[in-house]
Amino acid sequence: MTSALESVVDLPAVTFKVIAGPWPSYSNCRHLPERDRWEIYSMAKASRAALEDRGVSMAETYDDFIRRVTQELDI
Repeated sequence: MTSALESVVDLPAVTFKVIAGPWPSYSNCRHLPERDRWEIYSMAKASRAALEDRGVSMAETYDDFIRRVTQELDI
């Protein structure tokens, strides 16, 4: 007789690719002081890196992401 744990362990691993998007817009932060906008830029990059570290694939390339965020934040 197999236990519930043994039957779960025997299941094959399932992997899949997640594509996240659309990414939030930062243009509503354009009115903030430049120092705050740089902080938001830094947090946006860290958030994206954290998602990618978990295996999330982004629909927007990294270069396009950087270009868009800097343009939206006017930095």
